[in-house]
Order: sequence, then structure tokens, then C-alpha cells
Amino acid sequence: MQHLFTKSRLIRTEISTLIGLLLKNDIDYNLPVPAVMQDYISRTESLLEEMHQSIFQPVRASLASQKIAEKDINPFTSGAMLREAIFYSGESAYNFQYRDLSFRKYANDNEWLMVNKGFSIQDAWKVVYTIGRVQDEKAVYSLTEMKGNPPGQWTFLPGYTFTGKEITNYSGLNVETVKRVLMAFAVPEGEKNEQFGNLHDFNIANAFPLIRAAEDTYILFHIYNLVEALYESPFYWMGADKAYVNTAMRHRGLFTEEFSADRLVVVFGKDNVYRNVDIFSSNGNKLGEIDVLVLFGNRAIVLQAKSKRLTIESRRGNDLQIRDDFKKSIQDSCDQAYKCAKLLGNTDYKLKDGSSNEIAMPTELKDVYIMCIVSDHYPALSLQARQFLNFEANSKISPPFILDVFTLDAITEMLNSPLQLLSYVDRRTKYFEKVIASHELTILSYHLKRNLWLSEEYDMMMLEDDISADLDLAMLVRREGIPGKGMPDGILTRFPATTLGRFVKTIEKRPDPATIDLGYMLLTLGENTVIEVSNCIDELARRARIDGDNHDLTIDLGQEGTGLTVHCNNKPIEIAGPALQRHCIARKYTQHAQTWFGICVRPSDTTLRFGLNLDYPWENSPEMDALTQQMAKPGKISDLLNTATKKKKTGRNEPCPCGSGKKYKNCCLSR
Repeated sequence: MQHLFTKSRLIRTEISTLIGLLLKNDIDYNLPVPAVMQDYISRTESLLEEMHQSIFQPVRASLASQKIAEKDINPFTSGAMLREAIFYSGESAYNFQYRDLSFRKYANDNEWLMVNKGFSIQDAWKVVYTIGRVQDEKAVYSLTEMKGNPPGQWTFLPGYTFTGKEITNYSGLNVETVKRVLMAFAVPEGEKNEQFGNLHDFNIANAFPLIRAAEDTYILFHIYNLVEALYESPFYWMGADKAYVNTAMRHRGLFTEEFSADRLVVVFGKDNVYRNVDIFSSNGNKLGEIDVLVLFGNRAIVLQAKSKRLTIESRRGNDLQIRDDFKKSIQDSCDQAYKCAKLLGNTDYKLKDGSSNEIAMPTELKDVYIMCIVSDHYPALSLQARQFLNFEANSKISPPFILDVFTLDAITEMLNSPLQLLSYVDRRTKYFEKVIASHELTILSYHLKRNLWLSEEYDMMMLEDDISADLDLAMLVRREGIPGKGMPDGILTRFPATTLGRFVKTIEKRPDPATIDLGYMLLTLGENTVIEVSNCIDELARRARIDGDNHDLTIDLGQEGTGLTVHCNNKPIEIAGPALQRHCIARKYTQHAQTWFGICVRPSDTTLRFGLNLDYPWENSPEMDALTQQMAKPGKISDLLNTATKKKKTGRNEPCPCGSGKKYKNCCLSR
């Protein structure tokens, strides 16, 4: 799929523009001769490039201006600059997300649809799904037919053309229902798209993507336009009904909240996800409302949902309208989320869910993550959030994570365990200013392959869209059933099989604060480090099984201000716990570290017994200087691994290395 990201390929907004221009005149279905066809193609490519350069001109001028060197000058906040990003930004949703989420989005509006349109959202979904499958088959057939004909007869138009009868036969729906659905998404008779006079004007090709070529014959040039219309157009139909518009708005907001909560339940479980949470003061006054609250150990997610979208006026580059849309869509929900986040953890306040059940809060929250969710495609959302969003993050409350329901769907699909998702959100929010991409799916794909972790030495990282090819393929495999890898080759394919990977799974089953911090740290390690440390721990366990003694190692992880000490023994926890803590305190001091992690491993199966996390500022101490003056520096992982794995010849009368308890001569020597 990598070639789909080349700069020479048309993007969906360009194709929609061409279709919109086509509709402004009567369509001639006669096939041009090859020379004329090639001329059309060349001229179209030239005009599209001219259009791009015209839109990009303000960007070029702003970046070349002397003003860019002035303090507090940010050219990326101007409407003229954002106009290019809005038109050429990547799509938020996969086509199957638009198609399938529409089913849920309008589930509560079925009665209105049946009365006013003559079909249900299930019927519309079935027709759209069938059109996609029919066109898939016709595309293969049309390509095969072209190969057998001379170039003068080449045309792919039959691959885009279908009849209502074909859809009826494939779908199993009755003729009248199929006809009503097709007519609802077909360009009205006599419509010439007159209002489409500028690039960001309303283009009827987006709202009505089906072109009627004959009585029962339709043309669809881009399936994405149809699934997007299925997701968005019914809301505008209902919006035109003054008696129903408020109900439609309420259902739209309900969908965003319910879908977000359901996706988070997939990861955290029903017992850790709460909807419509109210915060009350001691005298019963309502102080705030959280759409969705997630509690996991000493971490929380505060999610606020909005259903506003970017208006046509903003897409034209109107500075004031862009900021107004952003305020209503993102800033207001962000402000509400931060207001509520600041109230969490205060014992004077009570939290109750939508059923008025009181929620038991952790005694102390270490991190609160803010998520602001929109329900529709919001072009250049990541860029606009970076430029316009105002927030008050602190040591406990993270910078906000701004995303749409489609990104949340993909994140929870791929990172479907609590620590994996929280660790990603933690880093994504901490790198709010450092990572730039046209949309969030690119960043998620990078994380799945490379692990999203940036050293302090890097100021910024820009990611190209083609990085998301692996994620695109994995989502197609999972949702559409095509053959291929359901997970990009990377952290989730190799990490779980290691000893450290198994530790993370154990931590998720008992999410106490100390071990969650340990899990976060383990998930930031590079692949080579994970493998090498896991091998070292396996060797410690092997030695402990042989002699029954405690074996340990200490590793400077190469990250600023932290390290790891591992003890491997079967000693009672009242002995093993204090011993590990003393060792970690000493190591933390010698390394001048802010934090230090310790884990105790069971020798028999290398499972995690318990863990601890020391987190406090380093201070000079004469007592600690005396205590640690003979302590050796922690070795490098590679050196420790070489030492740990170095084979030693076992004596005949020594314990057998297999851990059986027998002498070597009576056990494995003869083998």
C-alpha cells in the first residue's frame, strides 16, 4: 500500500473537486479518442498543480517574510495558511468506519428516517455496503476487459456504473427500499452545482455522490464520498426539519459519548469506565460534569465529547470563523475537561455516575489525561490544536489529547490493554509540541512500529503520511477481513513474548500505583533493551534455581534520571521487600536519580512477585555517601548480558544446571 502515498496521486478532495466541476455541465458519455483523453489528463494535472501552488502561495510568502524572525510571530495561525492544510490534510476516517459508525450514529433516528425517507439506517447501510462490494467485483472485470481491447476502446466507466436491480439482487432488500436509498444520495434531477464557484464552497458531489446516468443506472466515482455522505448527510436532512432538529442534535451528542465510552470499556473493562459523571461539593452544589471518566490505579482519563464541526466559511480561510469554530468544537470542551480534572482527588468533593451511584476515587491521582473528542472529520485537527489551543497543564494534569471518534476507534483497536493505551496517551500528550503530523493515525502507526519515545535532545519530529501504511493495512485486515497482518510488525508483535512483556501483563491484572509506574517505564524501553534485559533476568532465574540464593542486577537504563534493580529469590516478602528497597535507595542515591524502579522475580517461572518505585528529588547526604562509597557503578546491559550468559563448566559433583536438585553426574551429564 506504500505507493498510495506518492505525491503524484490524486487525493480525495481533488477528485471531489473534479466531480463537482463535471456536474456543472451536461455529461457527455461518449469515449474520447486516446489523443483527446491524454490531453484532458495533462490539462487536468496542470490545473490541479496550479490550484495547489495558488493555495500554497500565502504559506510560501509567510515563511519567506522577514516577520517570521520577530518574536511572537506565528504565521500558522492565519486563515490563509490553514486553508492549504485544511484542503490537503489527510482523511480522518477509514471508509469502513464511516460506513459502520453511521449505523450507530443514527440508531435513535430510525423512526424519523422511516417516516420521512422510507428507509431505516440499517437499509441505507446495507445498500452502501452492497454498492462497495459490487464495484469491487466490477473493477476487476473492467480491468480484465480493457486488457483484451485496443487502447482506443479503453474505458473504466463500467467499473463505476451499477443498476438498482443489481443492488437489489445482491442486498436482498426490496426494490422500493433500494430505490429510495439510491435516490436519497443521488444528484437531484436538473441540479448543476451552481453554488460551487470557489474551492471551499458547498460541493453537491459530496452530499449527493451518486450520478444518475439513466432511469435505473447510477455512477459512483469514489466510494469514500458515498460512505462519508452516509455518515454525515442524514443529520442535515433532519436539521431541515425544525420540529426534529433539537432531537437530532441530542442524538448526535449521545452517539459521541456512548461510542467513546464503549471503546474505552473494550480496553479498561466496564467497572473502570463511568458515563455522565457529576462532581458535587460538600453542600451538594454541582461543580462540573464529565462525559466519560476512566479510573485505572492512580491514573484517570477525563473525556469530553463535542459534535461541532468545521464550517464552510472556515474552510475558505476566514480567520475569525476558524477561531470561532475551534472554540465551539475544541476549546470549550478542553476548558470543561480541565475544570473537572482540577477537582479530582479532592476528598471534599463527591463523584456520581449517570445512575447517581457514588464513585470511589483513588486516594491520590498521579496523572489525569484530558481527551477532547469530536464526532466528525475536522480537517487539520492536529495542526489547529497545536496552534490555537489554550490549556493549563501541570505536573498532574496532562496537555490535552485532541482527536475524533475515528482515531479513538483505531487506538482502542490496536492498543487494547490498559497499560499500552495509557502509556501511549502519556507520551502523546507529553510530546504535544514535539510531534507534528497531518493526522493522529500517522503518529499511532509510528508508535506501533517504533515506540513513540523522544530523547530530550530532540526539539521536534515531523512524520510523513506514508508511515500510516502499516496501520491502514492492519485495520483493513481486522475490519474488512482481507488477508494480511492484523498488527504492524513492531512493539506489539515482539514485546509480549519477552520476560518484561509478561511483567506488563501481570501489572495490568493488579494495577497498584507502584507497578503502574513500572509498567510505564518498561513500555518506553527500546526493543534491543527489552530483549537483553529479559535475557539477563532469565539467566538470574536459572542461577537461583540451581543454588537457591538471591541473584540481582542493576541497570542504568540510559534514560534521564532513572534505573532498574532486579532481585531474583523466593524469600518471604517481609524479608525480600525491605532488602530490595534498601538496594534501590542506595542505587538511586549513587546515580543522582529522580526515580528508581525495583522488581522481585520468582526463580521457578520468572514471574513478577512485586515491584516498587522510588520517586523523590535527589539530595546530598553524608550518611548515604558513607553507606554507598564501596558500591560499584551499574554496568552496561551488554556487559551484564555477556557476564550472565557466559557458560561455566559444571563440576561432576556440583548441582545440575537444570535445577533438578541432583548432582550433575547423576542428572544431565550423561545426556
